[in-house]
Amino acid sequence: MLKELRNAFAGATPVVALDIAIVLFIVYRLYMAIRGTRAVQLLKGLAVIVLGAFVSQFVGLALTNWLLNQVLTVGLVALPIIFYPELRRALEHIGRGSLFSKSSLLGPRERTHAIDEVVRAILSLSERRIGALIVWEQETGLKDWSESGINVDAAISAELLINIFEPNTPLHDGAVILRGDRIRAASCFLPLSENPELNIDLGTRHRAGLGISEQSDAVAIIVSEETGAISLANEGKLIRYLDEKTLKEWLETNLHKRQLDHFLLRRNLNWKE
Repeated sequence: MLKELRNAFAGATPVVALDIAIVLFIVYRLYMAIRGTRAVQLLKGLAVIVLGAFVSQFVGLALTNWLLNQVLTVGLVALPIIFYPELRRALEHIGRGSLFSKSSLLGPRERTHAIDEVVRAILSLSERRIGALIVWEQETGLKDWSESGINVDAAISAELLINIFEPNTPLHDGAVILRGDRIRAASCFLPLSENPELNIDLGTRHRAGLGISEQSDAVAIIVSEETGAISLANEGKLIRYLDEKTLKEWLETNLHKRQLDHFLLRRNLNWKE
């Protein structure tokens, strides 16, 4: 197959080669978007039906071919509905490009202070085995989910976060959503991950953290109530059993990275002016 593609590119004009490259890139991105989701199984079933339609037409099974073609027609209409979560995720990924990035930037000092406070709170909750779910908004807005909870709108502090998740308090259930260096809302309901490959031992907090990371670029930090273990979910992937150093390094490296780069670039340009 690689040889055939190489020959196709060799004999093609630059425009045709660009056209093929774009199609291959789109197919690759679509595969990456649905990898690890139930959409993979649905696509496998669709591929079997398409193959069956070609074989039945070649062999001359008229009735079977007609039936499979009807199924394909209905399937094409139903695809946008079936793949709605994956399509939404793909469009949000496009919308998170630098062309559409937010103008509200978080400076390095505020970012470092916010990370320190969150890490301090997470460590305290972990030591006492108090379950917690903290979601940090990035490029994708989380307004829909923050409105499901109680508006807080307060500066991030370890003491406030610890108090929110204290058992038997009004806000300890649900997730806390952070935006920039502020606590936006508490006791929020999040979508649960539908990934069929998840470990069955994972509880609701982990599935909610993964779910919000699948539908946005948010970073979710989870503390297990049973073990006190610290986990982090981002881009539909779960990193478990983090310690203080690893958690802090990950946040400092990845959290609001694009916004931080834009902030530093803008500040450098202002200095040059």
